[in-house]
Amino acid sequence: MKLKRSSLRLTFILVAFLLVLPGWVSAEAETGTNVRLVLQITVDQLRGDLPYRYLERLGDGGFRYLLQKGAVYNNAHYQHANTETIVGHATLATGAEPAVHGMVANVWFDHQTGRLTYNIEDDRYPLLTAGAGVDKTTEIDPTQKAAGTEGRSPSAILVSTLSDELAIHFGGRSKMFGISVKDRGAVSMAGHAGKAFWFSKKSGGFVTSTYYYDEYPTWVKQWNNRRLVDTYAGKTWDLLHDKSTYLFGDADDRPWETNFPGYGRTFPHPFGKADSKYFTTLLTLSPVGDELTLDFAKALIENEQLGKDNIPDYLAVSFSSTDYVGHVFGPSSLETEDNILRLDRTLKELLAFVDQHIGLKNTLIVLSADHGAPEVPGYLNKLGLEAQYVKLEKWDKEPAIKALKEKFGIGKDLIQTYFHPYLYLNHDVISQKGLDQAEVERAIAAELVKFEGVAFAVSSSALRQGNLPDTELMRSILHNFHPKRSGDIYVVFEPHWFINDFDGLTVASAHGSPWRYDTYVPIMFAGAGVPSQRISRLVHPADIAPTLAAYLGIKPPSGSVGTPLLEVLQIK
Repeated sequence: MKLKRSSLRLTFILVAFLLVLPGWVSAEAETGTNVRLVLQITVDQLRGDLPYRYLERLGDGGFRYLLQKGAVYNNAHYQHANTETIVGHATLATGAEPAVHGMVANVWFDHQTGRLTYNIEDDRYPLLTAGAGVDKTTEIDPTQKAAGTEGRSPSAILVSTLSDELAIHFGGRSKMFGISVKDRGAVSMAGHAGKAFWFSKKSGGFVTSTYYYDEYPTWVKQWNNRRLVDTYAGKTWDLLHDKSTYLFGDADDRPWETNFPGYGRTFPHPFGKADSKYFTTLLTLSPVGDELTLDFAKALIENEQLGKDNIPDYLAVSFSSTDYVGHVFGPSSLETEDNILRLDRTLKELLAFVDQHIGLKNTLIVLSADHGAPEVPGYLNKLGLEAQYVKLEKWDKEPAIKALKEKFGIGKDLIQTYFHPYLYLNHDVISQKGLDQAEVERAIAAELVKFEGVAFAVSSSALRQGNLPDTELMRSILHNFHPKRSGDIYVVFEPHWFINDFDGLTVASAHGSPWRYDTYVPIMFAGAGVPSQRISRLVHPADIAPTLAAYLGIKPPSGSVGTPLLEVLQIK
């Protein structure tokens, strides 16, 4: 089957083939390891404390296997400020900060096109399943609504990923895949040289774009034709155990939880009929999203024959249900608790399948998350902590507009758009008026910090000039700054304050801040001789890609700034 590739993808493959020389040696001979598969698991919105919170009720073989048999880092934090899905996934894949890999936000404003841009949209590569993109009437993820096309590719990622480096080093012989319910969770991890599949709520199957294939592999067609989603029709999400055994067993109905139409705030949560408007969306608001991802991952491992020779293959599996459940019900909810327990079973089944088909001794496993999660204000308020939702519509903007008019002769026309955390200015208006960009940014930032809930407003001019206090917070904003994609002013809300309106849908919790609850994630390495130990020194998710590269004896991704974790490299 002939593959379509962008020029960047073609470059990776051509370089890889040039490396296939008579002196080529196997992975084991070159690296001293017997790794046949790198399994990178990402759990969307898995705050670092959550696996430990329910540890006593976790079974064997899932989280417990990783915690007991692996190298576990319990003090891992992202170093960038905008803790969103694509930003974290791209950092995990590249070992680079968003300032380098370019994925500064799920959505950014493109001054050339004059519109908001979804991170991996690419009109050159439409989906193989026509019309299977985001259904803007039912999608609960509003960031995708900014996309001007259903087409998807990794072209906007500006540096190589770990999977790309595998392709280069092993002459294009490694097989690399990324799968997830979310397109950005799959595409980012697969990189430029791998292949990606993600779940379509419109089609009820896993899809891909013409960037990767001219047509679906036979096994993908067969999987989609099974219509596994239809087996959940008329069923409900029920508790795995008796309610009395749960930490939050007496807190099933809380006023701050999202009452999604037809789903409710209490167990059991009904999925409805297969032809109902929200059916597939509701499946992803439950552990079913991860179960579908697991089933597809097993089919991929078996049909693509991963790990069957001495050339290391790569499989990235991003589980999304924790994120959706966390947004709707909050991290300290009965729903999140049950989802974690069910995720543990899903991980156990995945690892058992890998052990059966490849062997865990031949598999290098790493589990982390793309970001953490804030607690719901109502939950914190009950415990005596100050926390609130930011209501942009309640901001009194008139004094700020009046001040800007008096200073520059311009008011509302100065603002192009605001998509948190970035405010974008109208560069044409500023230029036409002959104004100084840096001065305008400073003036608007000064007005923004007067609004309720705003802690900091940092101008891009200050970031370019390095005119900032040398604090961890300011460094995290600088790590997020890309001159062509970042907005003109970066807005930071007070701790425990966030916007909870997603295009009209009110959610319980929303991540994206530089505060510790959003930057805190687990990092767990296991399998392939990784020594069992627990490490509490500060590390970063950007360390993962260079660690995998060092373990495999390949060069790190091109933009990597992370440091290899030496504990993992103590191969037994």
